[in-house]
Amino acid sequence: MTHNEQRQPVTEQRNAKSVHLDRMSVREVIETINSEDGTIAASVQTALPQIEEAITAIAARLKQGGKLYYIGAGTSGRLGILDASECPPTFGVDSSLVRGMIAGGETAMVNPVENAEDDIDAGAADIARHATAADAVVGLTASGRTPYVLGAIREANRIGALTVGISCNTGTELSRAAAHGIEVPVGPEVVTGSTRMKAGTAQKMVLNMISTTVMVQLGKVYGNLMVNVQATNAKLRDRVVRIIGEATGADRAAAEELARRAEGDARLAILMHRFGIDRQEASAALARSGDHFGEAVRWLEGQRIG
Repeated sequence: MTHNEQRQPVTEQRNAKSVHLDRMSVREVIETINSEDGTIAASVQTALPQIEEAITAIAARLKQGGKLYYIGAGTSGRLGILDASECPPTFGVDSSLVRGMIAGGETAMVNPVENAEDDIDAGAADIARHATAADAVVGLTASGRTPYVLGAIREANRIGALTVGISCNTGTELSRAAAHGIEVPVGPEVVTGSTRMKAGTAQKMVLNMISTTVMVQLGKVYGNLMVNVQATNAKLRDRVVRIIGEATGADRAAAEELARRAEGDARLAILMHRFGIDRQEASAALARSGDHFGEAVRWLEGQRIG
């Protein structure tokens, strides 16, 4: 490793296993990529304590009415927007609950705006425009030093929002700036500096953990069934019927009838079947529980015992 490389974050250093990448066969290239990808889960595992703490803090904010914002540049920003956009159809939450922001705005989703990541003031301005003290802000940057993200996290701290930083190096500036620093050091990329690869995969894995676990904490899952799924197409309508069947033991025909009576809401259908109540009563139980399915079940169980 040269002296110059030692000054660079690990994500920018050369990978000794791929220095002859351009001379490799197709099989050798994909074996190298696959081998390097195989190390990512172990790196994420080392950060589980920090991920747990961050999720607990984020869930607490959302339970009190706050929102979750992801903010990043380039691949990191796109991954945040991807994760946020999957929350409404998967967990039935409003699209405003989890939002992603990217340096350069919507244009940067498909057309790189590379200089945007250097604008520390733009990151701060984007957070100031959207977030409040009640919210949680997760900054994403593989290097851990992207100015746009640092500006966003510092502004989030200033207004009193919860801050989390996800990076793929150790001892990063982002971790020092955020209340909760999550570092997943995946090592040098197969293509030097191409952090869409291992770093991107690691960040996606952490984001999966954050959004999924937070939604479980908010009662958007029953067992391991996505009972809040929105039946917006034929595939999802079929999924709703299958979820109702799995949760209640009803056969296909009965599950379809329950789905019809519940107007496509698997939660209502399950409550109606389990407690012998109508749609209005099931809906009232959910409303009483703050839309937390597990709490609605427990409240109805209490009512039956009483």
